[in-house]
Amino acid sequence: MQDNAPLMTALAKLIAVNMPDLVLFVGEALVGNEAVDQLVKFNQALADHSMSDKPRLIDGIVLTKFDTIDDKVGAAISMTYITGQPIVFVGTGQTYNDLRSLNARAVVSALMKA
Repeated sequence: MQDNAPLMTALAKLIAVNMPDLVLFVGEALVGNEAVDQLVKFNQALADHSMSDKPRLIDGIVLTKFDTIDDKVGAAISMTYITGQPIVFVGTGQTYNDLRSLNARAVVSALMKA
């Protein structure tokens, strides 16, 4: 929904009013480079629709369906590189217990297999 201007305006206002401790982008790892595009547009939309001189952008990334990405793991690295923000959690199932910290060694291993 990063292309929906009214929604992003409302979200930017919600962030400005509530001043959350963290603003997390939640994306689906399965879509590969499309997730990178979504993240860039989302962050830019937050900046464009903010009423502040110093807009609040994302603080971190949560990637769902991380257990199914195989060779698309490079997109996860691109997301952190482009934003300078960490991947806070990866989802590997359907419940809160399936949220995990990112295992950098597993990512490197997956990249070396590809």
